[in-house]
Amino acid sequence: MQQSTKDTILSRRQIEALIAQGQSIIIVNQKVFRVDAWIPYHPGGQKVIQHVVGKDATDEFTIFHCDETRQMIGRYQIGRIDGRWTNFVPPIQGGVFRSDDGEEEDDDESTVLVKEQQDTSSTGLKAPTADAGMHKRHSQPKPTENMAPQDGMTFLDTQTKEEIKLTLSKYPPLDSATQDEIIAKYRLLHKQIHNEGLYNCHYTAYAWEFARCSVLFGTMLFFLRIGWYNTSALFLAWFWSQMVFAAHDAGHIGITQNYTIDSLIGMTIAAPIGGLSLGWWKRSHNVHHIVTNAPEHDPDNQHLPFLAVNHRFLGNIFSTYHERLLAYDKVAQALVPFQAYLYYIILLFGRFNLYVQSWLFLLKAQGPRKGPAKWHRWFEICGNLIFWLWFGYGILYKSIPTPLARISFVLISHMATMPLHVQFTVSHFAMSTTDLGPNESFAQRMLRTTMDVDCPPWLDWVHGGLQFQAIHHLYPRVPRHNLRRAQALVMEFCRDVGIPYALYGFVGGNRKVLGGLAEVARQAAILDKCRRTVAERGDLVWGR
Repeated sequence: MQQSTKDTILSRRQIEALIAQGQSIIIVNQKVFRVDAWIPYHPGGQKVIQHVVGKDATDEFTIFHCDETRQMIGRYQIGRIDGRWTNFVPPIQGGVFRSDDGEEEDDDESTVLVKEQQDTSSTGLKAPTADAGMHKRHSQPKPTENMAPQDGMTFLDTQTKEEIKLTLSKYPPLDSATQDEIIAKYRLLHKQIHNEGLYNCHYTAYAWEFARCSVLFGTMLFFLRIGWYNTSALFLAWFWSQMVFAAHDAGHIGITQNYTIDSLIGMTIAAPIGGLSLGWWKRSHNVHHIVTNAPEHDPDNQHLPFLAVNHRFLGNIFSTYHERLLAYDKVAQALVPFQAYLYYIILLFGRFNLYVQSWLFLLKAQGPRKGPAKWHRWFEICGNLIFWLWFGYGILYKSIPTPLARISFVLISHMATMPLHVQFTVSHFAMSTTDLGPNESFAQRMLRTTMDVDCPPWLDWVHGGLQFQAIHHLYPRVPRHNLRRAQALVMEFCRDVGIPYALYGFVGGNRKVLGGLAEVARQAAILDKCRRTVAERGDLVWGR
């Protein structure tokens, strides 16, 4: 009997050669998949796939996708692997692949090669990007007048090495035996969570959520009716914030566990009710879940020129998400030293930024144009037009009499959502941004880069599940009303494998974030001093 192509054992060199030819190869449950044909259809965007090319993505694939998707991927299988897989650095992250035939290298040599690639990319000095669907090497943009001088680069490199050293001292070692044990116990925990029914949604809890949001919206209309416009704006802000929690759940297929139904729920909340795009959020947020807190790759911590959450942003790093240089230019040099003081002020304008990002995504058609999500763009465009009809025309123009009152209503209703943006950032801004290489287990990386916020159960509705970010990053499809139970299981898992579990009170977490921003501001001051010193030396040389 002829062996099926899917059962063909592929060697490491064969897989490396396929990736070098531009193919998107991932490994899931010892099976090798070529997913290039799926990339145009992928609702989560192409970059989330590019970040797992050449890696064993079993955990990432399992926790993000529903049963229907996990069954569908079988059509892209091209072979199998035999034995343990040592991850490559994905091309989008700087991995270098050989297409020529050669002798098989042993695991030790392979690990050295991967580590050398990682050391190069982790400093942010030589980060490449990749074309859509392809893995072509690109050279780093040429230095400009805004690039840091050599002394400044040396300072940043030293800070990076110290950061890596400190991180390695706090977390389990990266050897294969230790990481394999973490992976095995993480998967056992996943089975326990599934067996306990924590993936099952409590629809009565959502009935209460719906009732709460209805009361908030009704109260907003009442105060609008009697002319208490500023009070009305406050209730609209609280309504939007509560609805975002449900949209977040739906975006992760965490309500019905059905992709189409949850997408409809999420897009309806996001577009006609909130004036935003769930498609844009998915494209950005899914990458954030895969490369959490990586300065070069995670769009959720790339906020120059306003904020630099890590010293590497002071060195003009290249964003693989935005596909452009994040320049530490004169505007950033003026703002970053004061970022600890500006943090909350900047977050006041967070919702305005979401409008811009949503419309750029929709107008540029950056979402899937094929497959089950191809109609989402038009649904969201129509939904956003409905939003501006009821909010822009119905409330601002028809219900509020004066321009000054309209401006006040917009500012209050949008800026009062600031606590929501604090919740988005507090769980990550103060956590590790170190790149420990491709062989760190998914579970360890998520727990290292994410913190939970401690609060009593009666306040859960205020935080909307976002206080369990570490748990959510480990199991994003678990409905938020089950996250508190899952937290107890994860804490036990952390004690077992020796991974620190970060848990802070809301005030303590904010203090940690502000302390981290202040530290980067201090480093920015040192870097600026380096620049001035080099400039003065240059003057002396020219003076001679």
